[in-house]
Amino acid sequence: MNANLIRHAVHLAAILGLYLSGAMLIPAFVDLYYGHPDWQVFAVTAFMTGAISSTTFMATRSGPPPFSKKFGFLVVNVLWLVFSIVGAIPLWLSSVNLDFAQAFFESVSAVTTTGSTVIVGLDDAPPGLLLWRSLLSWLGGIGIVVLGLFIIPYLRVGGMSFFKMESSDTGDKPFARLASFGRAFLVIYVSITLLCAISYGVLGMSRFDAVNHAMTTVATGGFSTHDASFGYFASIPLFWASTFFMALCSLPFSILIVLFVRGRLDALRDPQIIVFLGYLTAFSVAVATYHRLANGVEFHLALTHAFFNVTSLLSTTGYASEDYSLWGPFVVMVAFICTFIGGCSGSTAGGMKAYRFVVLFNAIRSALNKLVYPNAIYAVRYGKNTVDADVQRAILLFFITYILLWVFGSLVMGALGYDFITAVSSVITCLSNVGPGLGSLVGPAGNFATFEDAELYLLSLLMLLGRLEVLTVLVVLTPVFWRQ
Repeated sequence: MNANLIRHAVHLAAILGLYLSGAMLIPAFVDLYYGHPDWQVFAVTAFMTGAISSTTFMATRSGPPPFSKKFGFLVVNVLWLVFSIVGAIPLWLSSVNLDFAQAFFESVSAVTTTGSTVIVGLDDAPPGLLLWRSLLSWLGGIGIVVLGLFIIPYLRVGGMSFFKMESSDTGDKPFARLASFGRAFLVIYVSITLLCAISYGVLGMSRFDAVNHAMTTVATGGFSTHDASFGYFASIPLFWASTFFMALCSLPFSILIVLFVRGRLDALRDPQIIVFLGYLTAFSVAVATYHRLANGVEFHLALTHAFFNVTSLLSTTGYASEDYSLWGPFVVMVAFICTFIGGCSGSTAGGMKAYRFVVLFNAIRSALNKLVYPNAIYAVRYGKNTVDADVQRAILLFFITYILLWVFGSLVMGALGYDFITAVSSVITCLSNVGPGLGSLVGPAGNFATFEDAELYLLSLLMLLGRLEVLTVLVVLTPVFWRQ
């Protein structure tokens, strides 16, 4: 590995540290406003982070780096690791009394927009800490979209080279220049957040709750300011409002830009959008019908809670309106399946992503047709576009690696003494960046507070692996990556 590339990566990490030090002043002022002494933690941490980042920035300053795939892999991993560590420091030093493993887990959960938590007593937690978690999640959402639209396609990871910013699967360029596209994305991201916060406020949330939940809804992060999650509000209008925004932010932001800026309704014909909305509706109606028949719940209530919780799982937000694991075995199976699937490419959602299932289905159909007509040529298509063999192999490699990581992680959790449900669901909920798992410990009514440091570090690694499309992290762990 060229030492110059490491120098440039550290330089970019120092810039990120400067931004985060400035962001820490926001929860500091909030704690100061509410009279909580933790404002000093955020203020001191901001000063120290800013000082270290400034020194590092000056020490590593040089000309622009020659961008290459190796540098791309390196800088993505360095930035997300620094993001997670810096985000953990004020959590570690706060009055909540987390050890560093817990603080790191909480920070990784925020920046990867997973939403799993180790904190008990959120209703009485310092307001600055609650806001910091939400802010980390919201900033992480920005990073995820930038990663998915601009960087991962260039690195050709997991078949995402098929989704380039210029095409966005609409056959047209949303903008000719990257800077214009970036500005449009930020405007839409901030606008949706403001609209979501206003909606929550109008429908009954306090201003503090509305701001926090808006940030974690748009980022599909799922952090709440209450132990009961979104169920604390017990409001049908709020459930439907949140369902809308969770689903909206599970769609590709490149498509949203084309839709809102250009007014192109045909952008919604993207196959992954059709598939995502299709299985979201199918699962929700099935769960609502089962909930009505098995538990005697009024259908309009069953439909509300079904759509909310299924959308929360598929968007990998992780909110819960009720403990849906008590609704019956069918609902538990649906929740488990939803944990794998995820939303759309280019959104803040995690999981395996809908577009990969579209390509996989068409590849299987093509293979079956070849069995009947061996000499015929059947192209694997995504919409009107042909998917080349390299992308097909990348998607297959992603699926295999994803499942192997889940199996390996589950075996490790089992070896550490956890029961089957807790082991398999805690691993997949972290790998898919969903938030809640299944069972009494990590289910929608539980959290990760009882986990030991070793398990928290393992699950933190899985969250980073899932958020960075798995192979982006694994490639830097190979010896060949570090060779000259």
